[in-house]
Parts: sequence; C-alpha cells; structure tokens
Amino acid sequence: MHTQPRPMRYLDGATVASLCARIDPLETVTEAFLAVRANRSGVATEAALRWTAPDGAAARSLVLPAWHDGTYGCKIINASLGNTDRGLPRAAGLILLYDSQTAEPVCVMEGAQISALRTAAVSVAALRAVRPLPTVDRVALLGCGRQARTHLELLASHGAVKSVIAYDLSPSRREAFADELRTALPHIDVETAADPEPAVRSAPVTVAATTTTTAYVPLAWLPEGSVFLNVSLDDAAEDVLLGVEHLFVDDWHLVSEDDTRLLGRLARAGRATAPGTHVPGARQVDADLATLLSGAYPRPVTPTDRTVINPFGMGVHDVALATRVHALACAEDTGVFLPR
Repeated sequence: MHTQPRPMRYLDGATVASLCARIDPLETVTEAFLAVRANRSGVATEAALRWTAPDGAAARSLVLPAWHDGTYGCKIINASLGNTDRGLPRAAGLILLYDSQTAEPVCVMEGAQISALRTAAVSVAALRAVRPLPTVDRVALLGCGRQARTHLELLASHGAVKSVIAYDLSPSRREAFADELRTALPHIDVETAADPEPAVRSAPVTVAATTTTTAYVPLAWLPEGSVFLNVSLDDAAEDVLLGVEHLFVDDWHLVSEDDTRLLGRLARAGRATAPGTHVPGARQVDADLATLLSGAYPRPVTPTDRTVINPFGMGVHDVALATRVHALACAEDTGVFLPR
C-alpha cells in the first residue's frame, strides 16, 4: 500500500524564538548531558566544509548529527567572518528532525537561535555547577556579538550579574553593544574596555566569545577563584589550559580530534590527555561536563580555584532543544507545512 509522505513542518526564526522563550534551556542541556552519560543520547561524526569567500573572509559550514532519547536530527550551522561588515549575522543555519521509524525529515527550523541558546545554556549550566549564580556579580565579555549577549541575558535571567565589562577589537562595535545592553538590561551596569587585560582581571567570570585563532589571555590575568568560559576557539593561552586547577570539556573525543582549537592541538602533541588517563608530562582534563553536572566529579572546586570550562559544542543539545520546540509547535499546530 502506497502512503503519501507527510508534509514537513517549517518553523521560522520568530516562531522558534517565541517557543524557546517557554523552555528552560539549562534544564534541557543538563538533561541531555545526563542522557549522554547514560548512553540514551549521543553524537555522530561531524562534518566541516571550509572555504575562503570572494571577499577573502573565512567561511564554513558545519553539520552536527545527533540523537536524544529516541529523536534523531542534525544541525547545519554556517558562518562567514565577513558578514558583520555586511550588516548580516555572522552565523545562520537550520536544524532538521527526523521520524525515528521512517527517517523522513518531519521538521526543519531556523537554527541560529537554538545554536546560540544551547551554547549559552551549556556555559551557564556548567558555571552553576562550580559557582552559585547569585554570587556571580560581574562578568567580562570578550567579543561583542550574539553569543556574548545570549550568555549575558541567560545569566541575568537567573539572578546573576550586576555589572559587565565588554571588550571587542572594534571600538564602534563594543560601544554600540554597550548601548544596546544599557537599553535592554537597565539594571546592569555596563562599561567597556579598550584592552582585554583589565576586563579579565576585574571579573570573577569571563565569557570568551570571539573569532580569534590566536591565543592572547595568559594565566596571570585570571583572578583567584575565577571561571573562564572558553566558548570560542583560542582566546585562552596554553598556560591557562595547562595551569588552572580545574579544566572541563563537554566531549573529549570532539575536542581532541579538532586541530583548529588549541586544546585539540595540545592533545595531538601529547601535552593534554583525556579525563582519567595519565600520560607523563601531559595535563589531564579533569572531567567532562556530564560528570560535573551529574554530581560525580570527585574533587571540590574551592572558592580560590581557577576553572576553565571549554565546550566544543555538541549537536545533541541542539537536537534536545529543537525537540522541545517541535513538541510545542505540534501541540499548538503552529508553523508552515511544506509539501514534499
């Protein structure tokens, strides 16, 4: 018997943003980490396509397949570093969800909102596991783009942050960013820094969300008891990754196999190794975030310890968030149906 294929639901950016506002992203990513730890969720091999755009800017497309508690899908996230000069978002993408029985795509949704939200949610969930959020009263932001703002908004929504100091290579971008924050979050004191060093030195939490491929933050800048959220590629120098008291990653396999990031290059050089693996002369990563968030991390994180949280980015969190968005969309019969 021939059955007509079902139409595919499409959710645009505004719809995704509206539905995301009704989801607890910290609960969602924490649940996904615990599911990975219990082998109910996971990621498959990622694919990357990189090229140089006609204007000379670096461009790339990443495909992150994953499954979460019986749901299968992938995120496709593209970016061009020249987009900001064109007045466009640096990154854009899509998330696809599949029928577990037929493997048909059942939903495609705008992906940049979920990608930014899951990145910030992973950072904030991990930060909450080592430092109570209400005690995080000041944050340094390195990079003044969407990731920095999403991190700050999520922190503020959980009662953290009284003051922010923002740094960006572009003076006009950081000043415009600061003006936007003063309007959107008037209860937070916002200042800018012309140099990253005073920003990092002045804050107990730093969010590094830049596009640099050259490390520039040394260990000496990190205050006692600080947490460095190494969201982007290479802001943290070798002595930071090798010298802090606690170093956490989301997925060691992903980190160690990627030589575009400093920690991956250190792994390949035999100078950093997996949690629980002792190699003479190598820094052992202390734990993955699933271990930390499950409460299984055996070492205390004292008030004076410096901590680096170095997430690579796992598609399972995108799929987990997208699954909740899709469930809400189905319950409310929202979105546009695309014929096959």
